[in-house]
Amino acid sequence: MTPPTVTIDREGTVTGNTYDKYGSTNPVVRRLMAGFEASLDELFTRADPKSLLDVGCGEGVLTHKWATRLGDRRVVGIDLEDPPIQAEWATRQAPNLDYRIMKAENLPFADGEFDVATAIEVLEHVPDPAHTVAEMARVAQSWLLVSVPREPLWRMLNMARGAYLKDLGNTPGHLNHWSKRSFAALLGRHGDVVEARSPFPWTMLLVRLRG
Repeated sequence: MTPPTVTIDREGTVTGNTYDKYGSTNPVVRRLMAGFEASLDELFTRADPKSLLDVGCGEGVLTHKWATRLGDRRVVGIDLEDPPIQAEWATRQAPNLDYRIMKAENLPFADGEFDVATAIEVLEHVPDPAHTVAEMARVAQSWLLVSVPREPLWRMLNMARGAYLKDLGNTPGHLNHWSKRSFAALLGRHGDVVEARSPFPWTMLLVRLRG
């Protein structure tokens, strides 16, 4: 995997990973990511997507994994234009997988076009998360699967390792901060939070959309 990259577009939105958590060899990070990925896999299995839109898919690590797992079921991953990201897409291809360059604020998809919409470590970056979640709920029929860093724990951990001290531990590009309760309240506007997981130090929700 290529080193993590950070790009800031003309509107100040950060793209790319500030830290390559999926490819890290640090034993602490690997242990944390094992818990994260185990919880995510269990919720993904429960959702059992018939089709999937992955909002803010980044380099496509999860998107490609899911597309391979889903066989011939349609998977679309979207993210902002960023050459290092698009270069990674080229290395992660599948017959049922389509990557598109676009923003999440106004999705060019029909109502209920996908069975499931996901946003994994994305909503903390978007300027208007409530609108982005509403768009995801519009284009999905059944489920939303989302995760964000859990605040203020995330900042405390950053500061404990000496990172981003001048910003009081705030990771670059993190515009929004939620506790587990406040994040569930945001998603609960659109459906029932049927599972809320807390793989340290994240919040992860599976939301059954209302018809």
